[in-house]
Amino acid sequence: MSDQIRLYLFDGGTVHLPERNHILGGGEQRITTPIMYAVLTHPRGNVVFDGGNAPEVAVDPRRHWGRITEMSDVVMTPEQALLPGLERIGVTPESIRWVVQSHLHNDHSGAVAVIDRLPNAQVLATRTEYEWAQAPEGFFAIGYCPVDYIKPGVDWFLLEETDDGFDLFGDGVVRMYRTPGHSPGHQSFVLALPSGQRYLLAFDAANTIDHLEERVLAGFNLAPVEAGRSLKRLRFLAWREQAVVIPGHDPDVFPTFRKAPDFYS
Repeated sequence: MSDQIRLYLFDGGTVHLPERNHILGGGEQRITTPIMYAVLTHPRGNVVFDGGNAPEVAVDPRRHWGRITEMSDVVMTPEQALLPGLERIGVTPESIRWVVQSHLHNDHSGAVAVIDRLPNAQVLATRTEYEWAQAPEGFFAIGYCPVDYIKPGVDWFLLEETDDGFDLFGDGVVRMYRTPGHSPGHQSFVLALPSGQRYLLAFDAANTIDHLEERVLAGFNLAPVEAGRSLKRLRFLAWREQAVVIPGHDPDVFPTFRKAPDFYS
């Protein structure tokens, strides 16, 4: 069965944004960061991690995302959405058992946005993130696109704070660790592949390796103190698991990884 476990990384487009939104203390010059999502195939059902952008973003990002596009320009083709991505790797929508959310920001809610096309999927998130995302407060609401996830027909499975280290399949392949700060209920994932290699999907708890190593600080964190603690935890997990860290939006590191239809196993 080990040959059925594969990790696919997808290029979900790019965002052009002011450096200050990416790095605390940055300037107004524009930088480009990648949007990524992942799919894990598993004999007990396949898993989508986040799913990138909703497909509507490829058509009219301003209409779908709203005022955040006044500061951030997203570039995405229809083929970079989740469903065409699944087709490219020969994974059917019906085979998706889990949609696992690191958090619910608008560039991470692409799978739950098309949950009606994933008929056998439950959506897993932390209760903390789910409850915050129902009515995010103040400026931080700009990062959420509620139309993607506040709708009927979403079968939510919510992790409590006591579920830290949750083992999705009970076989050690997918384990989930709370890494709040960027958002209240953010989580990151350790994946153990049959080859023995482990990958740490940090997502936005560490946008880049520079963020991970705290050479720079992230420009968009709800709770900076918690974010710093989460970075320390990520570094420990990477050391303990001897895992390759896959950051959330690293323009230098993301191009070095294999992209679907290529995979890791």
